Amino acid sequence: MLEVDDLHAYYGKSHILQGISFHVGQGEIVSLLGRNGAGRSTAIRTIMGHVPAVGSIRFKGERIDKLKTHEIARRGLGYVPEDRAIFPTLTVRENPILGAKPGGAPGRWTQDDVLELFPMLRERIDAPGGVLSGGEQQLLTICRTLMGDPDLIMVDEPTEGLAPMVTERVRGLLERIASRGVAILLIEQKLTIALAISHRLYVMGQGRIVFEGTASELKANDTVRKEWLEI
Repeated sequence: MLEVDDLHAYYGKSHILQGISFHVGQGEIVSLLGRNGAGRSTAIRTIMGHVPAVGSIRFKGERIDKLKTHEIARRGLGYVPEDRAIFPTLTVRENPILGAKPGGAPGRWTQDDVLELFPMLRERIDAPGGVLSGGEQQLLTICRTLMGDPDLIMVDEPTEGLAPMVTERVRGLLERIASRGVAILLIEQKLTIALAISHRLYVMGQGRIVFEGTASELKANDTVRKEWLEI
């Protein structure tokens, strides 16, 4: 579904992505792991058109690396940013509407569908987004992204700074989303969560892919974990 081949990206003169290649299949949960500064967030920002790409990015068989961000989104690629980027003055009811697919065409997710996934948001349906807790804002951002009816969503650090109970809720939510046929590219700092829910994992280090494999293969590879993941 998503195929990234020999992708390079730069911030000014800094060469951040140095020829990375990976893929995400239909319905898969794939995690992109690595220490802070490895280039993981730059990778998904580049895929989404926020950073100029050098290399090939294909989504559902079509090149998207020269498209604008809104054109990429309309092809079915969703993005949940690390900073959540909700609209603080709009309510819980109003925020997701902004993510709805243009044209009024029915998708696989309605507002009732997503609120069924997020009962804690339904209880605060008329509250401004800015008064929600960090965990609630993270759920609201995922909710808004689903309203765009994506075939694949890229989720950047969804559990960062969240309480353990909310972290487990986000983990369960990602599994439920995948069960409805939506592929997920996950950037996650908590290795235990990534190992538990991912079909495959990639590890990045210094702008390159240094490992590709299953959760069991990564668990068995002490060298990769110690050199590129553990502090």
